[in-house]
Amino acid sequence: MPAFRGKQIADHLYAPNGASARSVDDFTTLSKKLREELKSANVRVGRSRRHHVAAASDGTAKLLLRLDDDRVVETVGIPATENGKNRLTACVSSQVGCPMRCTFCATGKGGFARNLAPHEIVDQVLALEEYFGQRVSNVVFMGMGEPLLNVPNVLKAHEALNKEIGIGARHITISTVGVRGSIEKLAHAQLQSVLAVSLHAPNQELRETIIPSAKVYPMEDLLQDCEQYFVATGRRVTFEYTLLGGINDQPEHAKELGRLLYARNLASHVNLIPYNPVDDSDYQRPSRATVYAFRDILEGLNVPASIRQTRGLEAAAACGQLRNAFQKNAIVGDLAPATT
Repeated sequence: MPAFRGKQIADHLYAPNGASARSVDDFTTLSKKLREELKSANVRVGRSRRHHVAAASDGTAKLLLRLDDDRVVETVGIPATENGKNRLTACVSSQVGCPMRCTFCATGKGGFARNLAPHEIVDQVLALEEYFGQRVSNVVFMGMGEPLLNVPNVLKAHEALNKEIGIGARHITISTVGVRGSIEKLAHAQLQSVLAVSLHAPNQELRETIIPSAKVYPMEDLLQDCEQYFVATGRRVTFEYTLLGGINDQPEHAKELGRLLYARNLASHVNLIPYNPVDDSDYQRPSRATVYAFRDILEGLNVPASIRQTRGLEAAAACGQLRNAFQKNAIVGDLAPATT
């Protein structure tokens, strides 16, 4: 086919506001003859089915999508208004479940099934655009799964989000708890996106109790890889730090973390995340005063820090909870109505 047909097909695939194609028959700018030729060549177009929605009063919505093999995966849309402009952040999953089993995370409790294909990642963004009726402006790979255990597919999805849907690379964040050798792969890709490393502790001993994989990928090795990433890309590294009441949120922890990061050869920023309660977990959410005191100590040590605003708490507090509820008590029907 002529090259312009590719542009026509792309326009159908990534059309805004829920108008994206769900089958080859939806390529209405192509003649019926051309559509039949595509189908004869086994060209398939599909979308994950919206199985269930949990919506919060602040506008945040968590979608449970059923994939082609009947696996289910979560994606979250977070609307906001910044400087008079409406923003929509998509928190996307990269795996069905997660094998990392961080002790505070709901996703690992549901087990691990498989990696997501590029189109299954991109489709989460399209599903959120359809639900909210607006374009996604930011994407964070902070949903279910460990993105750096699925690097090839994450990079292909990143390319589609950036070049096809038009989301700026600097508005895309890839998060990781740390997988040996994978940060180097991201550095070679020379992305302009944000790397967010889930640290959650100021020292190796404490980190091992929170993140089991830290035993095979020690903190010192992880931070050295972050330094190399900064040298190779010039991009600041964000460190995610979930504050667990009485575990890693004390002033001595903040001082140790500040000194640790300030001494490294990188431009770092700490994103503090007050813990959101998860079923079957003994962890507690720290007090507001504790969270702000932790931030102030870091900034006093010349380490920039911010506190992530809690959104959608009543819509299932943590990643994986909606999927876990589905596994325990399956939702009946191919397309359940949204619940608010």
